[in-house]
Amino acid sequence: MSTEVSPNAAGQPGQPAPTAATKQPATEKMSRESVTIIATLLVATFVVILNETIMNVALQRLMVDLGVDAPTVQWLSTGFMLTMAVVIPTTGFILQSLSTRAVFMLAMGLFAGGTALAAIAPGFEILLLARIVQAGGTAIMLPLLMTTILTLVPLAKRGAVMGNVSIAISVAPAMGPTVSGLILEHFTWRFMFVFVLPVALAALAIGAKYLTNIGETEKTKLDFFSVFLTVPAFGGLVYGLSQIGGGHGGQAGPGTAAVAALVIGVASLAVFVLRQVRLQKAEAPLLDLRAFKFRMFTVSVLLMVVAMMALFGGVILLPLYLQEIRGLGSLETGLVLLPGGLAMGLLGPVIGRLFDRIGPLPLTVTGSVLMVVALWQFSMLDAGTAVWWIVTLHVGLSFGLALLFTPAFTTGLNPLPPHLYSHGSAIMSTTQQVAGAAGTALLVSIFAVVSAASGLVAGMSAAFLTATVIALAAVVLSAMMRKTEGAAPGHGPAH
Repeated sequence: MSTEVSPNAAGQPGQPAPTAATKQPATEKMSRESVTIIATLLVATFVVILNETIMNVALQRLMVDLGVDAPTVQWLSTGFMLTMAVVIPTTGFILQSLSTRAVFMLAMGLFAGGTALAAIAPGFEILLLARIVQAGGTAIMLPLLMTTILTLVPLAKRGAVMGNVSIAISVAPAMGPTVSGLILEHFTWRFMFVFVLPVALAALAIGAKYLTNIGETEKTKLDFFSVFLTVPAFGGLVYGLSQIGGGHGGQAGPGTAAVAALVIGVASLAVFVLRQVRLQKAEAPLLDLRAFKFRMFTVSVLLMVVAMMALFGGVILLPLYLQEIRGLGSLETGLVLLPGGLAMGLLGPVIGRLFDRIGPLPLTVTGSVLMVVALWQFSMLDAGTAVWWIVTLHVGLSFGLALLFTPAFTTGLNPLPPHLYSHGSAIMSTTQQVAGAAGTALLVSIFAVVSAASGLVAGMSAAFLTATVIALAAVVLSAMMRKTEGAAPGHGPAH
């Protein structure tokens, strides 16, 4: 990916001058070419993220059709998450070594190929392989989108553009269960992939025609030992956490395999970090951790971790409540959760423009307080709570998260120098995956343990109460957010 940026950032001392490909007019308006590139990447990212959650509702159907048990079919989700966790840390290197066009073609090619293979999969093994291929493409898309925005968009406009990213990040997962519920009511599970494939191929074709390369690639040496370490480090953490959280089918606590995976994951992560610190001296890290030297980046990453734990926990717990306690079907559950997802995505661009005007602090503090209040109210749900109140609370939670995500992304990434754009994006995406797995594991485990002793309603209450306590950390972190030079030109970077 490029080491060269728009005049806004290039004006900083010691940074390279922009090329014609990245130069913005003095009016700070984006060129039509830049808008086309970002729009193409946004559509592609929406499609690949929609695919992440589209399978969750179909697992029951797949068990019957493919003749596999629950722990086996769960690998369609676990395998996807593991692949994401392992590939994302390498995207910093990929984005710097290959051209924008090459990275996009690789990502969408993998995704479209995996989708086509899934549609014709004769059995479980091929379907699992197809999901892993899809995940490889999905893992590359979001860091590619983020890095491209940082490279092309003038600093003063980044909030508004990042707000559009939240449409892909939040509406797509929210729509996944609803879309798959509708498809499964009228077609076989294969059509979940049949309907996605033309959109993926169209995005691939549009990208092939219109996508231009941004800046120059860098000759970077790949450290194979670091790549090898990503498997036990990030894969071990995500697998261990997902297995601990997945044990609500009668298991009282974590199994030996889950604990072993977590221990190996933590140990490997420590070795991975030490390896990157050493490689930074030779300017050849797989994942450049010097991004953490920027104070606002560190605060934003921590805020994203807390928000993702709350979001993923809510995404898992609410369907459990609606289906197991309220007895709703998969389609009705998807429809109950849809308004919140739509609200989060549609508010994104508005919040982005507000961010450009007033900075992160008022938005993040309001968002974190809303998140805490909504989760606390969720802990009071019982078997007779009105559905309209559940929808209202979910919209409130989604609004709170929308107020957090866009400011956190933009404030965190703005102060980074151009050579850290791709690494900063990769770090944010990696921590989101691990935080999502951790949130799911912790809250579902609490739900399982308390439910076994005191019933489903008590289990749900305990899990949401835990989420509320975790969310309190977001209030503290939100109060630490400050404008970086991206939010207010002329203010120094918050290092």
